[in-house]
Amino acid sequence: MPKIIGSSLEEHREQMHERLFAALAELLDERGYDALSLADVAARAGVSRTAMYNYFKDKETLLLAHTDHETRRYVDRLVRELAARSNPVDQLRVFVRMQLTELATQHTSLGGMSGVLSEAGRRRMYEHVAPLWEQLRGIVDRAMRERYLPREDLDVLLPVLAAAISPRTAPGARGEQLEQVIRTTTDFVLRGLGARLDREGRPRRLPAARAD
Repeated sequence: MPKIIGSSLEEHREQMHERLFAALAELLDERGYDALSLADVAARAGVSRTAMYNYFKDKETLLLAHTDHETRRYVDRLVRELAARSNPVDQLRVFVRMQLTELATQHTSLGGMSGVLSEAGRRRMYEHVAPLWEQLRGIVDRAMRERYLPREDLDVLLPVLAAAISPRTAPGARGEQLEQVIRTTTDFVLRGLGARLDREGRPRRLPAARAD
């Protein structure tokens, strides 16, 4: 029987998942998804191949679990940051900043994985990020209802927004380069949505006629 780490079986499983996810992240950076195997991940994590199969049956299952784990962490962090802003336009700024920062540093992207995952895997991958885009929908909808943005069809608008905040926007950007991408993208998004700002950059409500 393998040695138990942690104070309970549940804690042991959580810690093993963390080790395997960390090993997967390193290998994704070094080799990419296609060039790695479940055995590679097991070796990097310091566990036997037999033990590995107690947790994940194949590398797609591992990747999806890792993506779900990281997305949940990110969404929880995003929700906390959004809660610290009272104005929906300021929340939109936070969303753009956090999303571009995350995309610049993440190990995988939906676009990059679409060609290597099974159909079921692609569906699950997109399900993982659905809560993220629900947050964006809620922010923009509230901004429209409170007259910080003119009313538009959200079903048409959101795919355009998603394209503006995509993995292609800041691939591998770091430091000042990433800050410039964030500033430019934020300005583009706010102008495109019709937001009005005062001289200090604070959001202003639109006249009632323009908001409708």
